[in-house]
Amino acid sequence: MSPLEQARQVFDIELAALRAVRGQLDSAFAAAVETAVETLQRRGKIVVVGIGKSGNIGQKVAATLTSTGSPSVVLNSVDALHGDLGVIHDGDVILAFSYSGETDELLNLLPGLKRFSVKIIAVTGAARSTLARHSDVVLNVRVPKEACPFNLAPTASTTAMVVMGDALAMAILEARGFRKQDFAKYHPSGSIGRAMLLRVRDIMRTGSRNPVAAQGLMVKQALLIMTRAKAGSVSVANSRGKLVGVFTDGDLRRHMALDEEVLSLPLSKVMTRHPVTIHQDALAVEAVKLFDQRNIDDLIVINAHREPVGMVDSQDLPKLKLV
Repeated sequence: MSPLEQARQVFDIELAALRAVRGQLDSAFAAAVETAVETLQRRGKIVVVGIGKSGNIGQKVAATLTSTGSPSVVLNSVDALHGDLGVIHDGDVILAFSYSGETDELLNLLPGLKRFSVKIIAVTGAARSTLARHSDVVLNVRVPKEACPFNLAPTASTTAMVVMGDALAMAILEARGFRKQDFAKYHPSGSIGRAMLLRVRDIMRTGSRNPVAAQGLMVKQALLIMTRAKAGSVSVANSRGKLVGVFTDGDLRRHMALDEEVLSLPLSKVMTRHPVTIHQDALAVEAVKLFDQRNIDDLIVINAHREPVGMVDSQDLPKLKLV
């Protein structure tokens, strides 16, 4: 079997495993979501435990839960028996990952967990295992076979556990009314936070860097304004300060080809009317979308009175890490 054929076979086996686990979903999943939501509403938390690869999966699921507003911590099953049980409080919920449900380190932890008033949700492939029997809710992730040719290395089973954890996190998110704005709040330094929290007013060029000229001004004078602002265009305003057009480097080249006296013409004669604009309170990602859709270099920012209060230069976007 070639490497490509083997890769496709692994995909096929793991896809089949996910379909099998999906078919096993039952009322236990709803019970797990309800248990977790009730815990979080009481200011409790989700404590994730697991050993080996199951522990690695638990860390990923805990991170997903926490980042979507469901406070979660990872408890090392070995360290827990040497003092780290102090992280658990009555009212918490334990999310235990073990495909076999018979992992010694995890089973040794069960008596310690039972000393607290907690609920245990087991994610396991063995519904009759010791872990399952001592849990309040069991999420069955049993798969037909592993992708390993010896059916030994955890592959399809670990994929199933990850997806079950993701499904649980997303269902809890939905049940708790978690919103897009909440997600951004937990990711203020990442690209997600920047994209969702930044407004156009936060990234636009203002003051001397926002070139604005009266429509009666000559093109030659407007070019000086553009040059001082280091911009490739100038917003054109009427006597009341309202935006009526835009004049760009491209406009200059096109008109120069037709009329050598263009520098002496007023902007009102050569400007492009009805330019693409965006409101200063719009999300920064909306500006990115306009740049992609309209193939422009500069985007004029207006306020509620349609006054040109700023400009977004496409060259600024990479520095802001919005593209």
